[in-house]
Formats: sequence, C-alpha cells, structure tokens
Amino acid sequence: MKIRWLLVLSVIGLLIGIGAAIYYAQQSPPLPPVFQAAANPYATGIYANGIIESDQQSGANLNLYSEVSGTVARILVQEGQAVKRGDALIQVEDSVQRALTAQQQSQADALDAQLNALLAQPRKETLEVTRAQVTAADASLRTVQDQLDKLEAAARLNPKAVSRDAMDNAANAVRVAHGNLIVAQRQYELTRAGAWSYDIRSMQKQRDALQKGAAAAAALLDKYTVRAPADGIVMSVNTSPGAYVSPQGTYDAYTRGYVPLVMMSSGQSQLAVRVYVDEILVHRLPSNTVKARMFFRGTDVSVPLEFVRVQPYVSPKVELSDQRSERVDVRVLPLLFRFKQPDKLVVYPGQLVDVYLQGAS
Repeated sequence: MKIRWLLVLSVIGLLIGIGAAIYYAQQSPPLPPVFQAAANPYATGIYANGIIESDQQSGANLNLYSEVSGTVARILVQEGQAVKRGDALIQVEDSVQRALTAQQQSQADALDAQLNALLAQPRKETLEVTRAQVTAADASLRTVQDQLDKLEAAARLNPKAVSRDAMDNAANAVRVAHGNLIVAQRQYELTRAGAWSYDIRSMQKQRDALQKGAAAAAALLDKYTVRAPADGIVMSVNTSPGAYVSPQGTYDAYTRGYVPLVMMSSGQSQLAVRVYVDEILVHRLPSNTVKARMFFRGTDVSVPLEFVRVQPYVSPKVELSDQRSERVDVRVLPLLFRFKQPDKLVVYPGQLVDVYLQGAS
C-alpha cells in the first residue's frame, strides 16, 4: 500500500516539475523602452559630454565668495529669486568693523574741525583781547613815563629833592613798560596774521590721512555684504545663519570641501552648454562654426545648439566626482553653445547632457 502511494506522489511531483520547466522556459516579450537612446544625427558625428550652464559672455556660472571672514548674520535672498546688480545677498556679522569705521570717521571729523578752526583765525574775540592788551601796555608806559618826567623836572629844580635810586627805578619802569608794549604789539600782529601756513598744511595732511583711513574702513565694512555682481537668478545658497565663511567659501559637510556661498546664473530663458571633446577627436572638428544637437538624458527631447565659441585650451578632464586631485591622462577641448529653454522640458544649470557634433567630412 505504501509503495503505491509513493509511486503516485512521485508521478505527481514529476508532472509538476515538467509543468514548471515548460512555464518558466517561455520567454515574455520585451518591454518597450522608456525613451529612445540618443542617436547620432550626423554621418560624421562626434559624441561628447556636456554640462548645462548659465549663458555668460565669458566664463561659467557666477560663483560668489565672501571677501572677509566671519559668521553669517542674515541671508537676504532665496533660491530661484531674481536679483539686480548690487542687491545684497548675504550679510556677514560686522559689529566690530562697524564700530571701528565709526571711530575712524569720528577721528577724521575731529581733526577736520580743528583744521577749520585754524582756517577761521584770527577769531574776532581773540583779536579784540590782543588789541586791548596793546592799549593797556601803552597806558602803562605813559603812566611810568609821566612819573619819570616829574622826577626829572623836580631834580632840575633841586637836585637833592630826588634820590638817585628813585630816578633809576623810574627809568627802569619805563624800559619795562616799553618792552611790554612791544610784546603786546607783536602778539596783536601775530594774532591778526592768523594760523601759520605750515601748521595748516600739516593738519591738512593729517586730516586727509584720517579721512582715507575712514574711507578704507568703510570700504572694508561694505565687503561684509555679499552683493550680486550682475542681474540674474540665485541658483543655490550654500550657507546658513551662524555658519562660518571666509574668502575660500563655506565648508560643505557632504563634500567635505569648500564651496561658494552663492551660485548665480544670468537667467533661465537662455542657457549655455559646455561640451568637452576628447583630445583624440579634436582634429575632426570643423575649423569654423560647429553644428551640434543636444539630447537630454532620460527623455526623447533633443534641441539644436547655437555655436558660440571654442575655449582654445585643452585641459585635463575632470571626473564627475569633482576630485581635482585625481591624476588623469585624458584631456579635453571645451566648446560653448547656446540654446533656448525647450517647451517640453524644464532644464537647469548643472545637468549632464549628451551632445553630437558634426565632424569635418
């Protein structure tokens, strides 16, 4: 009885195995591709990698750095915001520099006030005082001169009426009073002449030096505000309030390197693509205008490119990891093209694209 059941189970298992083998041996039809792979549209086409950038007259995207070191106090823009040239983007903490600028400006203002006081000399009230001193000295001279004249008259009438000591004292008093009058007159003339030209020139130089120092401090204070160098769009802000920034940029914890504080583009309606042609294919490029077509990865969309210029320097290829310290032997020639934002797709600076260029026949 057991043998019969074992045979039955064996036959059932064999049938199941045969059925499974037949089922899995059948091939299902392939799924249609999500998008068509980029096809070479030219008979002598050259394939190259490209990266989308903002359309600049020269250079690539605008990478903005802080010219001073410090902590970020405020971020005044948002990503995707349109800005005008000179608009403030990021404010670095500037309390110390602001106080130093105010101090130097106050010193310059104080010395400027002293210079104006020199230029305003002689002061009317001071001139009146020196004139009064001349009058007083002249009166004193007349008083002692009268005393001397009286003593001399008395001595002529009776030589014994006036002692020799009294005559000498009176004569000395006249000489002292005469000297005081001369000093008062010279002081009046000095006051009326005003400030000495050398003193004015020296103070002018000091004033100018302090004003230039204050202007330099104010210029440095303005560096604490990162401003837009041109009209454009803020593509990315790579820092936050409280983060430390320097002329090297700001530290990125993900890449463990320094990156720009702000990246800007000139606008999104007109974009550019920088195409890197391998050095072994450079000789196949036409000598004048280069026709090209760009394909967006993951889509069936492609657009023609308008040739702008060749960057006439073959440089080492940079891998996508952006490891610039990596040793590479491949060198590439950059070409710049321009295109309009396609209607069917929104593209952004930084995207990688496939480009076919028409080679020389």
